[in-house]
Amino acid sequence: MTSRRSLLASLGTIGTFSLAAPFSKAAAAAATGGRSGAVVLSTWDFGAAANAAAFARLAAGGSLIDAVEAGAMVPEADPANHSVGYSGYPDRDGHVTLDAVIMDDAGGVGAVAALEDTVHAISVARRVMERTPHTFLVGEGATRFARDQGFPQQSLLTPESEKAWREWLKTAKYQPEANSEVRGLTPARTPARTPGGALDHDTIGLLARTADGRMAGACTTSGMAFKMRGRVGDSPQVGSGLYVEAGVGGATSTGLGEEVTRVAGSARVVASMRGGATAQQACEEVVRHIAKLRGDAIRGVQVGFLALDPRGNVGAFCLLPGFTYAVTNAAGRTTVLKAASLFKA
Repeated sequence: MTSRRSLLASLGTIGTFSLAAPFSKAAAAAATGGRSGAVVLSTWDFGAAANAAAFARLAAGGSLIDAVEAGAMVPEADPANHSVGYSGYPDRDGHVTLDAVIMDDAGGVGAVAALEDTVHAISVARRVMERTPHTFLVGEGATRFARDQGFPQQSLLTPESEKAWREWLKTAKYQPEANSEVRGLTPARTPARTPGGALDHDTIGLLARTADGRMAGACTTSGMAFKMRGRVGDSPQVGSGLYVEAGVGGATSTGLGEEVTRVAGSARVVASMRGGATAQQACEEVVRHIAKLRGDAIRGVQVGFLALDPRGNVGAFCLLPGFTYAVTNAAGRTTVLKAASLFKA
């Protein structure tokens, strides 16, 4: 395990950030996904429900694309989740816009961004992949395509998310918050607010594999709360929010998308794996790279990565404490784990 001294030397000076304790052996063992290997892997605590849906679809004979779509649809339809799909927090003009991408390991890709009035952005992304010659549709064109494909028009702005937006308008303070996906959940599901904790994230990324090592992934979000209209983060961008490659593995990201897009984060993770790094080493490399590249600019910002290789080995690493992820093994057992972080806070 890299020492604090050598890690600081490799990163250079990064303001007054304090480095977290080294990744424990127990955490490293947990991150492997168990002896049977991870079959479904997703970001955040609410990924457990998404994993269950994805695993059930695989068990019923569905394809990998069927599985990751089914998993992503769970948080998209959850009105208690204000960071993905229906009831997502709107942009600063009051519009809820969705971004999503779906990808298999043979280069099949479909994505949408700034999609409106459609609950399941991941399903529209799949239609882009399967029914158009394109890989990415945005804005009005994406919404029109959804209508043409028979997806019902439905307002995504719920009374609760509208109330939050109107409260925000009183100050209109535009500042990303680390770990914000579960803000607004019921008290029983809402953790205590801590810097960089579980209230600071905004995406679900999901990866799945079959026993022969084939893989697919999905990533879907309503984006940063109260973002500028037209803002698109990393989530729907192939190579940033998601990347999957046959025989190598897959990766997905969460947190402040602008920092992921600067380094094509998920593609970088997979490239490291292609070069011989383990899934864990690859996640750590990109997080350290972001920290070194950006220095004080990423103070208080959360960025996290998950990776999965064809054998079911898992990697997970983030800038700040608080990033959790859900791992489902071949027996269908799901465990929610906390990723190691580069910094303490």
